[in-house]
Amino acid sequence: MVSKESRSEIRENKHRRIRNRFAGTAERPRLAVFRSNSHMYVQIIDDTAGNTLVSASTLQKEVKAEIEKTNDVAAAAYLGTVIAKKALEKGINTVVFDRGGFIYQGKIKALADAAREAGLQF
Repeated sequence: MVSKESRSEIRENKHRRIRNRFAGTAERPRLAVFRSNSHMYVQIIDDTAGNTLVSASTLQKEVKAEIEKTNDVAAAAYLGTVIAKKALEKGINTVVFDRGGFIYQGKIKALADAAREAGLQF
């Protein structure tokens, strides 16, 4: 019988390979995305110091009040604008995009496009 890796294990392995290629610095931190079945989480991380500089998720009250669902493309796009505004307030203009092993389509793409439109460069 053929044993098959679960999707989450495959995603984690992809994420490890992606993380070997780049890391966030103080000048250009890493925008990390995690997507669960019901929510999305975004962080801007300085890997050299090990600090999370800015974070946003669909669990936050101010975000949840503006969106109808917490796990669709519209919620991802709104979360992208929220994280970009918070980053620009902290003086962060350019980031490295870490898709977290997820395929760059749908929710991940919507979040990235919205963050770019709101002013983040990556």
